[in-house]
Amino acid sequence: MNYETLFDLFDRKCRNIDETSFYFKTDPNEVEHYIGYLPQYEMPYWVGYCDIENGWECKTAKELFEAPIFDGKSIKDRWNEIVLISIGGINFDEWKIDYCL
Repeated sequence: MNYETLFDLFDRKCRNIDETSFYFKTDPNEVEHYIGYLPQYEMPYWVGYCDIENGWECKTAKELFEAPIFDGKSIKDRWNEIVLISIGGINFDEWKIDYCL
């Protein structure tokens, strides 16, 4: 999956994107990071507590993907380092089959 595809899923507010997880291939410990989308909230996009104390929320996918949260860089900045683990809580390999990617 490329950056534009994942961004588009979040920007279009597709279903089954909450609890999306990934790690950075430059991290020897492969620490998991979580992002998601919960439409019932005023600030529906979020980054998990494991990345920012008390978590982080924002209004748009653009904010989520361009915020310098991950060691001073954004998801967009670090895209080439990202390994997707799951989208919407579904293992990424299974998700690709279900969504024909």
